[in-house]
Amino acid sequence: MTLLQPSPLLRRSLQLDALASGATGLLLALAANPLSGLFGLPAALLMVAGIVLLPFALVLAWMANSELLSRTGVWAVIAANLLWVLESLFLLLSGWVQPSVLGCAFVIGQALAVGVLAELEFFGLRRSAVPHGL
Repeated sequence: MTLLQPSPLLRRSLQLDALASGATGLLLALAANPLSGLFGLPAALLMVAGIVLLPFALVLAWMANSELLSRTGVWAVIAANLLWVLESLFLLLSGWVQPSVLGCAFVIGQALAVGVLAELEFFGLRRSAVPHGL
């Protein structure tokens, strides 16, 4: 396992991802029913998505504050974010749900934001260094 000294870009990207994931997770988990009406998306889908995001946010916050990170762990975060983007787009294209215009905008907007975070984390990973002596 390769340990890395996270670059400032990686650390800030993980912090931003943790904040966004935690805030979105709380919003979706606590307001699934009213958001369901606005977005035209099933309340259960919104609640489960919110609940999934909360432990993810905690892991990101822990990683952002760790002195050393596993390269594999950072790649796992990037992969999870890219999977979230693909699943979000698949949700809209699948016909499984018929979201409102606001719901489509929400799904696309959060997918774009997560994609940008994955890209920032990737570039932050590339700027990270293997500490001397390890």
